[in-house]
Amino acid sequence: MPTKRVQFTEWLPDQPDNAGGLNQALNVIPVSVGYQPFPNAEDFSGAASEDLNSVFVAKWDTEVVLFAGGASKIFKFNSATEALDDKSKSGGYTSTFPWRFTQFGKTVLACNGTAIIQYWTIGTSILWADVATSPTAKHITVVRDFVVTGSLATGTLGRSTVRWSDINDETDWTAGTTSQSDLQVIADGGNLVGLTGGEFGLIFLEKSISRMSYVGSPLFFQFDNISRGLGCLSGNSICQYNQVSFFLSDDGFYSCDGNQVTPIGNEKVDRWFFSDCDLSLISSMTASINPAANIAIWNYANVGGGRSMLVYNWTLGKWARVETLATVLGNIATTGTTLEGLGTLGYTDIDAMPASLDARLWVGGKFMFAGATGTKISTFSGSTYNSELVTTDLEVGYNSVINLLRPQIDNGSADIAVASRRELDDSIIFGTTVSTSTEGRANVRTGGRYHRISVKPTGSWINAMAIDVDFKPQGNR
Repeated sequence: MPTKRVQFTEWLPDQPDNAGGLNQALNVIPVSVGYQPFPNAEDFSGAASEDLNSVFVAKWDTEVVLFAGGASKIFKFNSATEALDDKSKSGGYTSTFPWRFTQFGKTVLACNGTAIIQYWTIGTSILWADVATSPTAKHITVVRDFVVTGSLATGTLGRSTVRWSDINDETDWTAGTTSQSDLQVIADGGNLVGLTGGEFGLIFLEKSISRMSYVGSPLFFQFDNISRGLGCLSGNSICQYNQVSFFLSDDGFYSCDGNQVTPIGNEKVDRWFFSDCDLSLISSMTASINPAANIAIWNYANVGGGRSMLVYNWTLGKWARVETLATVLGNIATTGTTLEGLGTLGYTDIDAMPASLDARLWVGGKFMFAGATGTKISTFSGSTYNSELVTTDLEVGYNSVINLLRPQIDNGSADIAVASRRELDDSIIFGTTVSTSTEGRANVRTGGRYHRISVKPTGSWINAMAIDVDFKPQGNR
């Protein structure tokens, strides 16, 4: 009896159903061969007094500080109690824009579009405080030895202006002959919606992207337009790894290395995303990086009223999607704990712990992909949940019968269902779900010209790679 191995290749929802890619890659991470499970979000902190709109971690020497921003407060994670303590300056804040954080030496800086820059000195601060004479801005980053802000609240062109501090001094924002602090209006491109930093800065506007490069006195920075007409749809879609920034434009997802802008979702996921995303809530999108898995992730409101995430492996150019309850993405780092410390934190049952004992969650100072769910910080370190891979339409001759399936899943099993049909325009209806036996086999009997197979990995699976399909030709009447 002929056997055909069907590899779990790329998920390509923008392509026709029988074009050769997967029709579904749900709650998984794309890897070189197949897919790995995407872990569920688990509560990491106690509840704050308001919903969180951002999460940020800073480290100095051995000290780790974890912050979360809300509409009117900035919270600090208390590792002893897991509480989110309000550390806002006296009187708090008012803003509908999410907090942006950056670290400059041992100082953490934050802005939210309505307050002047706030600062926290690691190891000494008790409450957040104003950086005197600093601007009120929506965006903040570090470019070389300068703190750079964007989308200022003052001036007729403030929303398309960048302003930077003096060199190596986050407290000096006064331009003059003894300071390298200054500002620049980016007149071509509409409102400034985001910044990324590093050796050079990228300035994202609605209809253009500019690069800022340090050139020294007297100009300090040179500004070069590297994209005109193509800009960023939402600043909340921007995330960065190394010198590459990922973002969403009007027509899809792109990356930018400071020299050129490269489409990464074209004819793959762009059309699908815009049909799934609730564009009226695009401002609630957040984005982050999980460097351990080489993936960029976007969290957004979907048209079904829930939250979804798009996952992009930049080394492979492969995508997947995730259903989630998380509302914010970010990164955290932990202070570490011992086995005795786990009991202090209330973890007395190994089965109830949010991660295995060898996970990064318990190792001090290690960065982790995380975020927030409502009022709590979350880590994506939980169990696998509801993963599904659906093959392209398989065609073996004019008509055929499938009677045996063997999924190739490392350390796991699967629940399998098949949708067979005669014509491409027939309804796609999956038959009864069959669980694989202890030998990894699923006996089915289904006939048609086109066969689509749903594979839902189960158990403590590690990698889903392919499925072997046994079939035989079927006669015609």
